[in-house]
Amino acid sequence: MNWAVIIPLLLFIILIFIIGFWANRSIRLSKKDFMQEYFLGGRELGGFILAMTMMATYGSASSFIGGPGVAYTEGLAWVLLAMTQVVTGYFVLMVLGKKFAIKAREYKAVTLTDYLRTRYQSHVVALLAAVSIIIFLFSAMAAQWVGGARLIETVTGIPYTSALFIFAASVLIYVIIGGFRAVALTDAVQGSVMFVGTLILLIATVIAGGGVEEIMQGLTRENPNLITPFGADLTLTPAYVSSFWILVGVAVVGLPQVTLRAMSYKSSKAMHRAIIIGTVVVGFVMLNMHLIGVFARPILPGIEVGDKVMPLIALEVLPGWVAGLVLAAPMAAIMSTVDSLLLLVSSAFVKDIYVTYLKPDASERRVKGMSFGVTGVLGIFVFLMALQPPDLLIWLNLFAFGGLEATFIWPVVLGLYWQKGNKYGAISSMLTGILSYVIVDQFFNQPLGVHSVVLPVLFSFIVYVLVSAGTTQNYTAPVTNPTR
Repeated sequence: MNWAVIIPLLLFIILIFIIGFWANRSIRLSKKDFMQEYFLGGRELGGFILAMTMMATYGSASSFIGGPGVAYTEGLAWVLLAMTQVVTGYFVLMVLGKKFAIKAREYKAVTLTDYLRTRYQSHVVALLAAVSIIIFLFSAMAAQWVGGARLIETVTGIPYTSALFIFAASVLIYVIIGGFRAVALTDAVQGSVMFVGTLILLIATVIAGGGVEEIMQGLTRENPNLITPFGADLTLTPAYVSSFWILVGVAVVGLPQVTLRAMSYKSSKAMHRAIIIGTVVVGFVMLNMHLIGVFARPILPGIEVGDKVMPLIALEVLPGWVAGLVLAAPMAAIMSTVDSLLLLVSSAFVKDIYVTYLKPDASERRVKGMSFGVTGVLGIFVFLMALQPPDLLIWLNLFAFGGLEATFIWPVVLGLYWQKGNKYGAISSMLTGILSYVIVDQFFNQPLGVHSVVLPVLFSFIVYVLVSAGTTQNYTAPVTNPTR
């Protein structure tokens, strides 16, 4: 084992634990409703923490492990494609804006499912939302755990299963005890680590490769297509690259884990500050990460598992202790995403199903026990799913992203801005989004040359508008306890 690398990583994890225990103390001392505190941090996020938690939640193992792995394979084309993510935070906060946060407070919504249930006055919409979150986010969480385990495996040399166990135990401890506040605060620390770590690694990679010009010449000698906008095998067409912006840009507003952040800030000033900080940080980090993947190819040719590119290049071009500090960046990205997803799925079980439908009169003590217990059990299930990992985890993560976006984007956005949108339109849109996405993804890969998420998002939009316009709902002002 390379202890010079491992010790900085261990210190980083210890710091995360300290934050988790501090957040747990805040939960115990808080006089606010437990679920609002545990699952939403008491709606007290400032601008900097909001920006960093959005970036850290969105910038996951897919971006920091899988993304550089694909860039290593495809070349500069994947860097171009990845940069469509720059507008993510800006787009989410500008589209949802103050209105979403105000409505969420008015409805006393703690989760996105809470918001949809109250807006559409429908238990069917709420159950569809909760089930969709549980199904698709299991895939997304498995991808993160695979990324964390592969990072630990590569750095320490221990077997994959042992590495997965270490990662799972580390995340579960601080998420279970600290809730959303621990997640948001650790995201701020982790986002800062990502920002600095990726810059250091990019500079070291360029120096190790003999400069940008030498690296480009090496890429050209191996395969001239690596420096084109179309990928190593010329498979990344303009239509596909352009449509990818739907998946990682526009439709991100439909991701529950990102949308939840738009409920949690404390003021419009915090939101505006988060838009600026988030846009700059996301652009900087995504550019650095994917360039590192491409530039690593001439330095370390022949890497067979793309997900190992990041840790291997860090170990190659940096001194041990610096590599340990830098590798805290992808570890931070993975932990910050998996903690958010774990908490989101836990809230779907506890708040959206158990408290709302099975045990509405549950005591706060029982709810606390359920929240801690469900989070732990979910972690165990995801651990079992991650025992057989795919070669490139980015595809597992993007599958989950597409499914969630096709399901939620129009019930959220049109429900916020279109008064005539009703529960029939929302139910039809969600079912259309789920079914069409699974069918297109499995049987019609890249239909018409575009990403498989595009047509389901389009279909779900058309269905929402037509069904809502063609039906009427006895609409009254939304209430906290809606009826069917």
